[in-house]
Amino acid sequence: MNIIKDYFNSISALKDETWIKVLPLFEHKLLLKNQYFINVNETANKIGLLESGVVRAYFINNEGKEYNKQFFAGPSIIGAYTSLLTGQPNLIAQQALTDCKVYTCDYKALTSLFDTHQDLERLARKIAEFYFMEKEKKEIEIALLDASLRYKIFQNEFPKLEQHISQFHIASYLGISPTQLSRIRNMAAKG
Repeated sequence: MNIIKDYFNSISALKDETWIKVLPLFEHKLLLKNQYFINVNETANKIGLLESGVVRAYFINNEGKEYNKQFFAGPSIIGAYTSLLTGQPNLIAQQALTDCKVYTCDYKALTSLFDTHQDLERLARKIAEFYFMEKEKKEIEIALLDASLRYKIFQNEFPKLEQHISQFHIASYLGISPTQLSRIRNMAAKG
């Protein structure tokens, strides 16, 4: 459970009395490659702290084409946040691309502590703000940067990920075809 304390405290430190309430809410789970943390049309009730491994968040358009929205590499928070907030079925699947170790927690049990533990509410706000900024950054990159620059950013943000996931998933995340990604990689290798 040290990973939970270390990760959360690095974002916003929690008091000892808050940890006494929070830590028992988390349960260690294994998520095997290709298993879902949450699938489309499920209603979310848990969040997770991804300790190790890689999870992708993706959606499928009306023609059946997949779009990778985000990659999460441990340690990282995972979960269907919109579904958690609205109680509506989830629209963006989260699937393990590698075997993963995850600590899961009932979202309502966690948020029920907010009124009596403001330090926990502050932590949750900081996490939400971080993911909002990440979303905005990715939207700007897709709209304003060419594919080779987006690929360089991907390499900087996820330096070891290419060794663990398929080119198809990377291309989908970058908003390009696998053929375009192959050309970009070849040009980068030639330097």
